[in-house]
Amino acid sequence: MNWNQIISTTRLGQEELATKDNKHSRTQFQRDYDRIIFSSPFRRMQNKTQVFPLPGSVFVHNRLTHSLEVASVGRSLGSMFVEKAESENMEIENPLFQEIGSVVSAACLAHDMGNPPFGHSGEDAIAQFFKKSNEPRLRNDLTEAQWKDFTQFDGNANAFRLLSHRFNGRRDGGFALTYTTLASIVKYPFESMLTQKPKFGFFQSEKAIYERIAHELGLLQLSENPNKFIRHPLVFLVEAADDICYQLMDLEDAHKLKIHSFDQTRSLLEKFFDPQTEAKQIHRMNETLNLVSDPNEQIAYLRASVIGKLVKQCVTIFWENQQDIFAGSFQKALIDHVPSTSQAAIKEIKKVSIRDIYNDRSVVEIEISGYQIIGTLLEVFTEAILNPNEGFSQKLLGLIPDQYRGNHESTYEKVQSVVDFVSGMTDLYALDLYRKIKGINIPGI
Repeated sequence: MNWNQIISTTRLGQEELATKDNKHSRTQFQRDYDRIIFSSPFRRMQNKTQVFPLPGSVFVHNRLTHSLEVASVGRSLGSMFVEKAESENMEIENPLFQEIGSVVSAACLAHDMGNPPFGHSGEDAIAQFFKKSNEPRLRNDLTEAQWKDFTQFDGNANAFRLLSHRFNGRRDGGFALTYTTLASIVKYPFESMLTQKPKFGFFQSEKAIYERIAHELGLLQLSENPNKFIRHPLVFLVEAADDICYQLMDLEDAHKLKIHSFDQTRSLLEKFFDPQTEAKQIHRMNETLNLVSDPNEQIAYLRASVIGKLVKQCVTIFWENQQDIFAGSFQKALIDHVPSTSQAAIKEIKKVSIRDIYNDRSVVEIEISGYQIIGTLLEVFTEAILNPNEGFSQKLLGLIPDQYRGNHESTYEKVQSVVDFVSGMTDLYALDLYRKIKGINIPGI
């Protein structure tokens, strides 16, 4: 596995075209970015909860704004790594190496596209529905691996499916993204059968697609488990961008919603800087803060300073551990290896976030609602698709968009089409459809 092989412009579903044209364009990964950002699934993320309920008077992050910010950080990580490689005179024959920033940015943009509505509880709501289902066909007609795809539903695997699967009426290869961008999204390059946690990279339906991509890019299989692949190296940069934004942006939202005070939020962010070794930078930061009177802008400036520091640290870690990353012996996230001062600050933010943010009443309420709504939608549509000739099944099935329909023969494919439909919904659409099915707030009734 090497940089010359793992960066490729071969597109899924258009392999023959790539073979005929050996002139690799340096803008191919920018085209990936454009295909993602102009797509309907990407736009729908503007109405999908990140952590806090969708905005009222205070605008907080949703899945879309989170993804855009992660993409921005990802581009910085990739570009800074390329600059580092050039300054160290690293010999790379592949001219596409210069495009790493664009690859990481595109992958970051798509990393959450498979997440269902209602925040982080949406994945668990889908998994719990299948675990608790009494429908015999859901268990008897599925292989063990197919069953685990549903009972351990994972948004990462769903994102890979969304981008690579040929839905009804669509072209082969799904979004027809490059192999490299697709591989850079898969944080867990193995199937659901190989883990006891809801963390895996692809469903049984896309297993062959991932294996084809992995072999093309030369991704190695782990010697202790040949059914698990080594991550594509750029996955580490995508993951780092997400990790950096995740805690910091939730903290900033908590400040805007007055869950955290200004002084508390400022203190948490300032802990990333050591008073002894970084006294000059702290002095410059304080000078800038004195020029700004708006508390939100002060927090935004501190947050940006922390992001800049973490980006540099993660690039350094990535650079220093290239050999182990390519060998598959480097397993943890880059953020887990940052220096002690940053580690301590991250640990403190995580502790405070669990206590004050993720258990805030507004967050818990949206999670509870999500469980009820997603569970009900899965129940009625699964019942309809498995028993199409009973009751109102045909009317319910008529609500499923054409792209999720098709000549599904197996129970696995039928149920998967329902999961595709429900997981792709926005919060507002899911709530509206739930109310209509339940007969709640129907005009004229």
